[in-house]
Amino acid sequence: MNKTQTALLYFPDSTPKAAVRHLMRWIARCTPLLHDLEATGYRSSQKFFTCRQLQLVYLHLGEP
Repeated sequence: MNKTQTALLYFPDSTPKAAVRHLMRWIARCTPLLHDLEATGYRSSQKFFTCRQLQLVYLHLGEP
């Protein structure tokens, strides 16, 4: 799933750009999530989350 789609699930009333910024801020502030994502090869410049990365986001941030 791409980052914009994921971000809009968490921030449905935001513009796509703002939703992605909010989500990226949440990820950056959640150190355990960031470390788990990096262990999967995640880079902040990615446009898509893998299935495993998306599971980690849901685990740490809760389901949208």
